[in-house]
Amino acid sequence: MTTTSAPRPATPNRSRRIISISLLVIAALVIGFFVFASLFADWLWFEQLGFESVLLTQWIARVTMFVVGFLGMAVPVWLAIQLAYRLRPVYARLSSQLDRYQEVVEPLRRLAMWGIPIFFGLFAGFAASAQWETTWLWFNGVATDSTDPQFHLDTGFYLFAMPFYAAVLGFVSAVLLICLFVTALVSYLYGSVRIGQRELRISKAARIQLAVVAGLYLLVQAASLWLDRYKTLIEPGERITGPGYTGVNAVIPGVTILAVVAVLVAILFFVTAVVGRWRYPLIATALLIVSAIVVGVGYPWIVNTFQVAPNRFNLEEDYYQRNIDMTREAYGIDGLEKTDFTAVTDVERDQLRDDAQTTQQIRIMDPAIISPTVRQLEQFRAYYQFKDPLDVDRYEIDGVSQDTVVSVRELNLEELGVAADWQNTSVVYTHGYGLVAAKGNERTTDGEPVFIERGIPATGFLSERDQFEPRVYFGEFSPTYSIVGAPEGTAPAELDFPRGTEDGSSETKTTFTGDGGPNIGSVFTKLIYALKFQSEQILFSDYVNDESQILYDRDPLTRVKKVAPYLDLDSDPYPSVVDGRIVWIVDGYTTSASYPYSTSVSLSQAIADSNNTAPRFAIDQINYIRNSVKATVDAYDGSVTLYAWDDQDPLLQAWQKVYPSSLKSVDDMSAELMSHVRYPTDLFKVQRAQLGTYHVTDARSFYQSDNRWATPNDPQNDSLLQPPYYLTMQMPGQEAPSFSMFTSFIPPGTGANTRNVLTGYLAVDSDAGAEPGVKGEGYGKLRMLVIDADTTIPGPGQVQNTFNSDPAISAQINILKQGQSQVLNGNLLTLPVGGGLLYVQPVYVQSSGATAFPSLKKVLVAFGDQVAFENTLSDALDVLFAGDSGADAGDGGVTPEPDVTPTPGETPAPEPTEPTGPSDPMQAALQEAQAAMMEREAALQAGDWAAYGVADAKLTAAIETLLALSGE
Repeated sequence: MTTTSAPRPATPNRSRRIISISLLVIAALVIGFFVFASLFADWLWFEQLGFESVLLTQWIARVTMFVVGFLGMAVPVWLAIQLAYRLRPVYARLSSQLDRYQEVVEPLRRLAMWGIPIFFGLFAGFAASAQWETTWLWFNGVATDSTDPQFHLDTGFYLFAMPFYAAVLGFVSAVLLICLFVTALVSYLYGSVRIGQRELRISKAARIQLAVVAGLYLLVQAASLWLDRYKTLIEPGERITGPGYTGVNAVIPGVTILAVVAVLVAILFFVTAVVGRWRYPLIATALLIVSAIVVGVGYPWIVNTFQVAPNRFNLEEDYYQRNIDMTREAYGIDGLEKTDFTAVTDVERDQLRDDAQTTQQIRIMDPAIISPTVRQLEQFRAYYQFKDPLDVDRYEIDGVSQDTVVSVRELNLEELGVAADWQNTSVVYTHGYGLVAAKGNERTTDGEPVFIERGIPATGFLSERDQFEPRVYFGEFSPTYSIVGAPEGTAPAELDFPRGTEDGSSETKTTFTGDGGPNIGSVFTKLIYALKFQSEQILFSDYVNDESQILYDRDPLTRVKKVAPYLDLDSDPYPSVVDGRIVWIVDGYTTSASYPYSTSVSLSQAIADSNNTAPRFAIDQINYIRNSVKATVDAYDGSVTLYAWDDQDPLLQAWQKVYPSSLKSVDDMSAELMSHVRYPTDLFKVQRAQLGTYHVTDARSFYQSDNRWATPNDPQNDSLLQPPYYLTMQMPGQEAPSFSMFTSFIPPGTGANTRNVLTGYLAVDSDAGAEPGVKGEGYGKLRMLVIDADTTIPGPGQVQNTFNSDPAISAQINILKQGQSQVLNGNLLTLPVGGGLLYVQPVYVQSSGATAFPSLKKVLVAFGDQVAFENTLSDALDVLFAGDSGADAGDGGVTPEPDVTPTPGETPAPEPTEPTGPSDPMQAALQEAQAAMMEREAALQAGDWAAYGVADAKLTAAIETLLALSGE
């Protein structure tokens, strides 16, 4: 009797395997599609801007370097494993321990022999991909006009070749080390290398392979040591960057000797591969290590301790001079024009007559203070905002250059509250509106800015021009993305501004008509961006039509950085109206940390100040910088234009070869754009950081550090540096005033050791001219006043202390501080006028209410040891200079309010308790306030709290009267 068994069902293991593989395939497809969506969205963005070649260059370079890195690691490692395995002894007797190892390893041998090379290859590929810029710069490097003072090589070698050679040698060293490791491991597991009975036995095949790999590794180390000779020129030493006497006469020769010894040891390893003698290369390796200690550490220590230390300056003078010259060249400060300046400290009538053009443009509107004022006066709706601090620019009005404080009215969607749904934030509220500009040197009688461009709809001298475009789709606070555009005839969906142009309407709508973002009319592109922004509304909303564009990456710095990734960008982009369009002007820098004999600087530390407290940079330590590119970003359509501002910069020349079609010439810049270009703030900060030490040009003064300077701290924030300021001013030696930026210097020191007196004053000509494609003749000229040490000129901190401690000024400020008021000190400006240095500080008053904003009420001025405190700058200058300064300020036409400020330096005489009834209400209120203050102080000292309460009530009433009168 026979039976037929039923077919056996699939085993659970097989089913689980199928399900697992299916899930892995699905996961891989999903991940792959997300990666594709991200890459395709990037392509659409770059293509719309016209910079797709930039993205293609990056993709090709990264893929190429990944392949090179992957193969460069995986192939040698695979070859090392294969050779070690295939050349193993077949009949070698193995220990029981190795037998157990093989039992574990053998089932995974094939996977390991391929998996290990792939594993290391992937890591190497990604590492090499990250170095694509170094490789492309080396391949496209250019020669420069200078050579290093030690080896007399072109500085281009240090900028382009040396970083590449260092990366290649590091990569090859890693490959050979891993090959050496896997060779030793496989040889040990399969008996080619046997350890036992105090004896090391190595088969001939393993000996050859290990010796050759070790010899190659030592050859690479010899090449690396040879390259280290050149690296010494960029390494910081005890006093300077670059080798001094010890470096040139001990370190560099020692490294050269070690490189030669490493080659000899490598040769001995190659000999061992043939003859089989390990003793000689091992002894030579030990001698190499000892030589490294003796020649690399001991000998330089002996030279430095017994030869250099007792005779440092005599031996190192030439090297200090190298450091001075190369540092000044690297930071573009070698063209500094220094002038000895003996400052006048006495005052007399008509002292400012020759400086009338400078005093006319002194800025009394502080962009760091008046942002709340502009917001209250020009915001109109809560969903608008202005930058804080505001920006500084200049415009030509009636043939005269006018310094201005400017800002664009941008969106603030956080203030929409419950209305912040997808439709409002992505379709309705899409853009800001208009640029606000106020004269920097004028004020109203109420202490408010004098606007020359303002309002919704825009009104002013800019909007009166033909074809002015006030809409701001691309700004520093623009929404993450907006969907704009519609077919012709479709009802507008975007809010243009909150004021109707037709009867009965409360708002005006508009439709974007530019070319500002990728088109998302197709279902596929909708899906791509729905995934990118994780927003299903993009896929299903009826507001997304065939003509829709999606605007994103809208910050000017972000847009410029994406199309010019090789640039470090200035942290202060600023808006200007150029040829009828609001554009953002962005300064771009090419930087390096490989310039020979140049002292490095921390960008974040040099640039941080009270206006920019925490700047961030991908590479912080640099020792070379150029303002090589000026970029513009159109605020309406987001178009980016890059101009090769410094076409002599070797780094820019190399990058132009990498991205050959991305930059335009300066010749293509319009006259109006040139008139708004200015010297960049961050570059000036870096230069002043270096000029604190490198304003000296002789080695002896540098060595003695007897003339080092420091940037003063901001008098309003003693923990941060005072920022540089833009002003139209005339430096001694200049024929006429020009738009400039300035800073000052004091002796270095901390805490009680700080001596806050001026030692230097630095200004740079920031006016690029107004001719199309032609830089102004003086643009970028650095001028320094070296203040005579025999004349003591107070520094910013000391002047601020004088203002704060003067009895008359303090009395008036105390009055302004009473009740609901807060006194805000503006920027303390320093100007070289009248043969000396004039300090100017606007003083603002702000109540503590929710809608309060600062109003300019007073101006403090100081010259020498004289100070004045008046309602206007013109009045303050006249009081300061014996009744008539000889020049008018921009606020000279403002009618001053009555003031009872005593003469600074004098103690105010007590007023009678009962006012005599002066005819002017403001003066009467001031007298009442002063009398109440004195009564309150007397009651406080006597401990009479009842009288103190009565006096305090009188003071509060007087202050309220003053506020009411000042608001009329």
